Amino acid sequence: MRIYPTARAIFLMVLGAVLALAAALVSARLWLVGPAWIALVAALLFIDALLAPGRRRMQLSLTAPGAMASGATRPALLQASFPRGVAPGSVEFAVDLDDRLVAEPAHGRAPVHDRQAGLPLSLTAVRRGEGRVHRVSARWRGRLGLMWKQRDDALDQVIPVTLDIAGVKEEALRLFSRDPSVGHRLQIDLGGGSDFHALTDFRPGMNRRAIDWKQSARHGALLAKEFHVERNHHIVAAIDTGRLMSQSLLGRPRLDHALNATLLLAYVGLKVGDKVGLFGFDARPNVSSGVTSGPSAFGALQRLASKIDYSTEETNYTLGLTQLSGQLSRRSLIVVFTDIADSTSAELMLENVGRLLRQHLVLFVMMRDEELEAIERKAPTSADDVSRAVVAASLLREREVVVTRLRRMGVEIVEAPADQVGPALLASYLDLKRRDLL
Repeated sequence: MRIYPTARAIFLMVLGAVLALAAALVSARLWLVGPAWIALVAALLFIDALLAPGRRRMQLSLTAPGAMASGATRPALLQASFPRGVAPGSVEFAVDLDDRLVAEPAHGRAPVHDRQAGLPLSLTAVRRGEGRVHRVSARWRGRLGLMWKQRDDALDQVIPVTLDIAGVKEEALRLFSRDPSVGHRLQIDLGGGSDFHALTDFRPGMNRRAIDWKQSARHGALLAKEFHVERNHHIVAAIDTGRLMSQSLLGRPRLDHALNATLLLAYVGLKVGDKVGLFGFDARPNVSSGVTSGPSAFGALQRLASKIDYSTEETNYTLGLTQLSGQLSRRSLIVVFTDIADSTSAELMLENVGRLLRQHLVLFVMMRDEELEAIERKAPTSADDVSRAVVAASLLREREVVVTRLRRMGVEIVEAPADQVGPALLASYLDLKRRDLL
């Protein structure tokens, strides 16, 4: 708790020194005007400090959510109340957070009504982990506006920041409602695959190639084969958890975008009967779930994904992808989430992806860096702008070269803005199932 002068008090002090100097220049006998002025201001400061509401009587609190999803914004409230004595006209608030949380506004003033003042805040979770509120502060002035009284409360309040599981399920349901064929396929699994289901009477509009001529001749009626969507495919999300994936894109780390897209894919894949696995690697493999199926599999994948932390290490594609290949006993769809830093690491990645393609179907998920594209497109106004544009263009060109080489190798590519990568991945997965490429 602190007491200190306001800008008004400092101005009056300085004004006293100026008056003393001016009086001394007019007459040496008037030099006492300065000390008398300063003594008067000091007395007013003392009186103002006594009249101002006490810090111990004030109650300071923060109302915040108990937990937040990564990327979510939730309301919070900084509140001060003065149950006894005189209340000030307004209170200034401030909150000190760690780098996993952002408050908007981080400080501000609120008027006092009925002995209470409240500053509404918007808390945004930008990184997963334990978000901490280190300290909340409030200060107010005395009646004369000469003294600040400030109270700082160390809260050390923990707000866990987790993956947006509710958002994943909400997005899946929204996509299903927008695409009726997806919902139909999830309910009865008919008509979109190549696994034989049953014989049925041929009806107008059915594909003539589905007619079973032998059975039609035997039964004396035109019969057609009915197919259902294949189940039991193996889908493995291979997530690069290295340094580049920990960098922010559209306000959130790339890794969080990748994990949300992975859980969306897992939710849908498990619903349609496929087996889903999670594999993470940076300098070495750090997460491996194996392929799982059944009602409890999504919860297990969710808990495992939440434990993946941000890393500062460079990605070792050779070790990671080689170990992943050794764990897979049958043909699988491998969904790779990564980012490209330079041509050297890209060459190592391409070499190991080539080995995976001998047995598996590989799908690469690339997040478009719209901030980098904006720098490259921006009209330069200075030499620094030119330098930034040249570097951005070089990075985008290297990225495009790698994407082109991947396509030529036979890799499926999903390229979308970071906030749309989940729906884009899901659409590509369903398209691969329709094309019977799994």
